[in-house]
Amino acid sequence: MNVPSSDRSRRATVALACAGVFVAYLPVTTVVVSLPTIQRALGATTAQLAWVSDAFVLPVAALILTAGVFGDVHGRKKVYQVGLALCALGALVSLCAPSIQVLWAGQALAGAGSAALLPATLALISHAVPDPHERGKYIGLWTACMMAAMALGPLLAGVLVAHVGWRWIFLLPVPVSLLTMAFAARKLTESRAPRARKLDWPGQFTAAVAITALVYGVIEGGAESFTHPRTLVALALGVVSGAAFVVVEKRSETPMLDLSLFRSPGFTASALVALISFLGLIGFFFILSLYFGLVQQLDTLQSGVRMVLVNVVSMLLGAVMGRVMRRVSARVLITAGLLVAAAALLSLTTLGVHTSFGSVAWRLALLGLGLGVAFPCITNTAVASVPRHQAGMAAAGNNAFRQVGGALGPAVLGALLSVRALHDLPVRLADAGLTGARARQVLDTAEASGVGAVTQLDLGADAGRALSAVSAAFLGGLRLCLLVSAVLLVLAALAAAVLLRGPKRVEAAVAEPSSLAGVPTMASTGPHESVAGPAVSPGRRAGEPFGTSDA
Repeated sequence: MNVPSSDRSRRATVALACAGVFVAYLPVTTVVVSLPTIQRALGATTAQLAWVSDAFVLPVAALILTAGVFGDVHGRKKVYQVGLALCALGALVSLCAPSIQVLWAGQALAGAGSAALLPATLALISHAVPDPHERGKYIGLWTACMMAAMALGPLLAGVLVAHVGWRWIFLLPVPVSLLTMAFAARKLTESRAPRARKLDWPGQFTAAVAITALVYGVIEGGAESFTHPRTLVALALGVVSGAAFVVVEKRSETPMLDLSLFRSPGFTASALVALISFLGLIGFFFILSLYFGLVQQLDTLQSGVRMVLVNVVSMLLGAVMGRVMRRVSARVLITAGLLVAAAALLSLTTLGVHTSFGSVAWRLALLGLGLGVAFPCITNTAVASVPRHQAGMAAAGNNAFRQVGGALGPAVLGALLSVRALHDLPVRLADAGLTGARARQVLDTAEASGVGAVTQLDLGADAGRALSAVSAAFLGGLRLCLLVSAVLLVLAALAAAVLLRGPKRVEAAVAEPSSLAGVPTMASTGPHESVAGPAVSPGRRAGEPFGTSDA
């Protein structure tokens, strides 16, 4: 392996890694805040709208482990270049999408590109900067670019939607990806894992089928019925494929995810916390974007300013969390942070049509505070709880669970929102004084295309009363979703509190820098998380947090 030795080569590698993670994360928040506009423009139902986000997240969840192994075997530079190409192609397809189905295809291509970029960018830094303590500052730059993309996304989307059109939110990744590819072709050094690895194709296939079928079944169940044959087949296929994945991984000589990791209470706790908390949180952000757009009738920029508060508070908190994590146990931080976040979600159940910016702002800031305390510890706990040679797989597995939770979140909460809103709508229409044929028209439209589609009807003098009824019905669904999200965070906190008791020591062997190490979630709203790697000191106990200098 040709390890980059000069400062110039090192700076080029870090710069390219930062550009790659910027491209990978930019679509996350730009699309989320633009969902109401996309729904109106393409006439999408709530279920179809959920697939706009899930079409991006699903490839990340399904491919991130394999992409890391592929980089180890065939070269990280190749995977990095392919990731950029897919992101550019996906953004271009989304930019030109004439229908919601084509937009899904573009999002799926971009998600596959992000799945390739995330492990590749961190592996490139690990390869270029072998010293774990020196690597910390470069990982900090990598994280800053990740957070910059997430903070810039809503603001950029707001300006573009207001002055150009929603399609143009997909433009920026195209030139950035192409320019980065050209620069990487000249400046980036190829690297591979020092130890031979093999691709686990049976594990990859069964995992991808299980995740996709499960999310599809949940979305379609919410849109139609959970007793519909198509929904039942999808859910059954998800369960069978999940069981097949377990069998395949147990028998594989080179498993994609070594199931022996679950013998560690720390790893099991972090996996459960990641899955449960992100199921609630990412679903919450999906619903919140609809609230701002459909109920409060805010434009994309106004919605973006409100939603970016969570990321900003989490990012600012990240400046001090490294020191805090050295003094306070992961169990306390994760449990306390998730409980604070759950309290913030419960406080949002009082949202109304005319809730002011100030009233929303402090609650979102409180949510960012809770997430900023809890999330930096999750990957660190997973890594510190297993033997050192399994650190990369533990970090990647933990983040794969997050992606699954993030994919299920919009599906589950979108289904709950639709069911509750449609249940309440007849009563709300009657309260607003709409009956007869006009009420039937509104109900038929809402049942066929989602409650948001009512805003596109030409209702004449009845438009105001119909929209008031729709807003009231939506708020009922919103409050149910917030309650469910809060309960999920409480369950995650309990899992952390119970399973992180009495950790065992882990071996202190030095782990190789792995392309699977420490990949943060695509929808992460917290600050940076340390990269798994050669950081555990002899005698450190499992579950104790790493500091940022150990990244």
